[in-house]
This record gives sequence, C-alpha cells and structure tokens, in this order.
Amino acid sequence: MSSLLPSVTDIARVIATALADDRVRRHNEDLAAPTLDEERQLARYTATNLLAQSRDVDAWGFGGIPEHDDRSLIEEAIAQVLGLGRLEPLLEDEEISDIHIRGNKPVWIKRRNGERVQQPPIVNSDAELIELIRRIATRMGHREQRFDPSHPELNLQLPDGSRLFAAMEVTSHPSLIIRRHRFEISNLAQLIERQLMDRQVAQFLASAVRAKRNIVIAGGTGSGKTTLLRALMNEIPRHERIVTIEDAFELGIEHFEDAHPDHDSLQARGANMEGNGEITMVDLTRMALRMDPDRVVVGEVRGAEALPMLLAMSQGNNGSMCTLHADSARTVFPKLLAYVAMSGSGLASDTVNLLIGSAIHFVVHVEMVENTRRVMSIHEVVDSDGITIISNEIYNFRNRGNQFLSLRTSTADMLSNFGFAVAREMSWA
Repeated sequence: MSSLLPSVTDIARVIATALADDRVRRHNEDLAAPTLDEERQLARYTATNLLAQSRDVDAWGFGGIPEHDDRSLIEEAIAQVLGLGRLEPLLEDEEISDIHIRGNKPVWIKRRNGERVQQPPIVNSDAELIELIRRIATRMGHREQRFDPSHPELNLQLPDGSRLFAAMEVTSHPSLIIRRHRFEISNLAQLIERQLMDRQVAQFLASAVRAKRNIVIAGGTGSGKTTLLRALMNEIPRHERIVTIEDAFELGIEHFEDAHPDHDSLQARGANMEGNGEITMVDLTRMALRMDPDRVVVGEVRGAEALPMLLAMSQGNNGSMCTLHADSARTVFPKLLAYVAMSGSGLASDTVNLLIGSAIHFVVHVEMVENTRRVMSIHEVVDSDGITIISNEIYNFRNRGNQFLSLRTSTADMLSNFGFAVAREMSWA
C-alpha cells in the first residue's frame, strides 16, 4: 500500500526550502551561486526523495524509481519554483501571439492567425497568480521591480523578447497579459506571403524608405504596426546609423546586427522604489538626436514625445519612422495635435499642423480584416491649411484597381529613382 502522495504545492515548498538552504550553504562557504542547471538537478533529487518516502520501497528499492505520474508531479513542482508553472507550455507554443490571464479564470489566447481560443486556468487562486507574477519579476526582470498594493502595475520584457504587463488591486482579479513578438518575421517578402500587402505596395514602401521619406504607421492593437515597422527598418541601407526609441523593447533591432551594425536602442524606464530615475520617451527623443543618427525610429508615439520627434523629422533627420494607435490614416493628424498639446509647448494648432505638414510624408494604415492583417490605406501628406492637414489617399485596399492613381507626379518621379515603378513588378524572393 502507498501512503498519500504529496501535492504539487507540497513538493514545490520542499524544493524551495532545499534550494534556499543550498544558497545559504554556498554563501557561508564562499562558493559561487548555483547555476540554473544545478538548481534543477537539486530540485529533481529533492522531489524524487520526497516521493520515494511516500511509497513502500521493496527489497530491491524499486519503489524509489519515479513512476510516470511522479515525473509529471516533479516537473510541475520544479516549474512552479524555477519556472513559470502551467504558463510555460503557452510560452513554448510558437503559434500563440497573445496570452490574457485573469486570476484563476479560464485563460484566453490569440493565435498568429487571429483566432481566439479559451484555455484552462493556469492557477488555482488569485494569490497564486500574484506569486507567479512576482517570481517572474524577480527572475526575469532587468532590475528590481515590486508588485504589491502600493505598486499595482508591472511592465517588463521576458528573455525571448515578449512583453509582460500585470496589474492588481485596481482590477477585479489580478491580470497578466503577455504579447509575443516573432523577430524572424522581418522583411517585406514575408509580409507579402502573409497577405499584409501585395508586391506593388511593398515596392512602394521600400522605395519610400530608401528615399528617406518620413513614415507614420497607424493602426489598432494587434494590427501589425510593429511587424511592418520592423520590416521597413530592414530596408534601410546597411551603412546608415539608426537610433530606436521605445517604451518597451519590441522592435528587436539587435536581432538584425548584420543588417544594422551601427545602431543604438533606447528604452524608457519608470522611477525606482524611491521615486527617482525616471527616463521618459521625451528624454529619450532628445538623447537620440545627440547620438548622431541618420534615422530615428520611435516604436510608438503616445504622448509628449510627438513634438521633439516632429521637430527631428523636419530638421534634417529624414527617413524617420514611428507607429501610432489610430483607427484610420486621417485620425493620425488630430492625435498628433493632441500629443503635442500634452508637451505643454503652448503652440497654436495651426503652427503644429504646419509642423506636421512639413515633417511627415506618408501615413500607412494597417488593420485586421477577417483574421488577416492588411495595409488598408496609404496617404501622402501634401500641406497644411490652418487647422487642416491636406493629404491624398494614394492607395486603398478596397479599391485596388486604382492603386497609386492619386500619387503626385513629383513624388512618383522621386520614388522611381529608388525602385518604384507602377507598371513593373519586382521580385521579393
């Protein structure tokens, strides 16, 4: 007869104690801190012994060999202590793009094709989810971050480049949202294959980048803005110096070292636990302009950094790009106007619009349509007239028979020097 086996929680608690004792022993003996592999080995040994003690061991000792179910218990307990528990399988699934967790409720995931699927809960209680989030922050954050009632928000990057956001207290249940980025999708040929655009649109955008036109990519959450921006960045000539500015590292320019050997990546940060050390997107934009960039790329404009970015675009840093949340190309302009107002500059609306009209050349709108991300519209900014930005829609996905029909002759002639020709197909293989 076997005695009652310990639960995963019991096993995890014993493992955690053993690991803590080992770290204390190493510290007292002036030994190096254990590696992750060493901790896993000790954890597996500890758990196996615990389960063996809970079973009857025959004369041959076969009761001490873990059974199949025991192995599952051991691995789940180790994942709770050293890993991410039942969250790990979701992170290992390459077809999952977004993970939404709300306490011990069923988990919702979004697949790469846009399909939303409900999954079983990954924790048994709200307290367990909070503990998981704290463990992630401790083991995977680049700096110390708290997650408690006085610091109810957590924002960090996981080792694979995924973005994690968590909240508690201000939500009905603690929430965990993970957005995963596929850095291997990085060129226009791949986006053509995924139907985000056709070859002529890709040819146009590549030519605009090489011609050093300033481009704003607009769209909703999950519409493919960052993916498109990443692909356009990889059309920038290798010899040019790029400085990226991000609220959270998502562009992954360091993954393309061969394509962009001369680059710097800047990331905003919040204040520390004493309330000091905050670096805002506005601060980063000013820093970037002192770093001798050929191009400045802003991951997402969402506030007062719009003003220094527009000034940079209009003062010689041509070829700069950014993304912006907007439901159409035309709504980009009033949003930029509102963002500049947040800077406290006191500039009149017509002055800001004059700046927008001189700084931005093209606005590209992307949208999720029937579970497929697509370039829906491209506007060319022509001028400003008081409180109005004058722009031409030069491409519309729903009216592709008239692609680029409204493109000004001067713009078409300029882009033709960089490979754009309406009547000629271009190979993206």
